[in-house]
Amino acid sequence: MEENQNCMNCAEERVKKEVSEILNQYTEEKDNLIPILNEVQVKYGYIPKVAQLEIANYLHMALAEVYGVITFYSRFTLVPKGKYNVSVCLGTACFVKGSREILERAKAKLGIEEGQTTKDGKFSLDTTRCVGACGLAPVFTVNDEVYGKATVKKLDEVLDMYMSK
Repeated sequence: MEENQNCMNCAEERVKKEVSEILNQYTEEKDNLIPILNEVQVKYGYIPKVAQLEIANYLHMALAEVYGVITFYSRFTLVPKGKYNVSVCLGTACFVKGSREILERAKAKLGIEEGQTTKDGKFSLDTTRCVGACGLAPVFTVNDEVYGKATVKKLDEVLDMYMSK
């Protein structure tokens, strides 16, 4: 147990050091919050709690303010994403053309709900309101790859391909 606690402390210290290096590139103005959050998100794939605390202290903000910005923008996340981030569009065009069924199939196939990551860390599942490909509706993405004119069968094929990697 004590060894686990030491490991967690080491990890937290490492994150603090790395976030400090990011923060040192910016002035202590609140206007820098979004670019700082973006760099942390890119580095870790999410924004760890210890990073939120470091950012809040550096910018002289309440932790609740930092948290509010993170949870307001869908770009940011508080939990680690999987190696493959699957996102199903639920915008009007996609929804009308059956994206809800695609989402339900993705949940069943991956065994997770939206906003979750599989235990092995391989897949995460999200929804979006629009990816700008309404002419291809319904649409889902895996990382930055867009799959249009989607069907449940197509989703199965794509997920099977990523599962075998």
